[in-house]
Amino acid sequence: MKPKIAAQSGTFESSDVIFLIEPLPDNSGRKLEITSTVMQQFGASFNLIVEDILNQYDMTDIHLIAKDKGALEPTIKARLETAIKRSLDQQEGTLK
Repeated sequence: MKPKIAAQSGTFESSDVIFLIEPLPDNSGRKLEITSTVMQQFGASFNLIVEDILNQYDMTDIHLIAKDKGALEPTIKARLETAIKRSLDQQEGTLK
């Protein structure tokens, strides 16, 4: 699936993560920009979680920006799934 609109989910608070999603032109693939305060310790796990959820939703032609402040796995998943659903116009969000 391809995002229809720009969307976001999460906050910049400690122990949270913010995801920003923008649609890209057709056949652009995935452009991921991930930063984290705990990238050295948990960066590989964070990247795997993100890729897994993007694969579950079969997301293509997406620009994803993630700014992590030490969020736990359930928070990462919930925030990303919310941002994806908002970008698919299945759920209302703050950028609408």
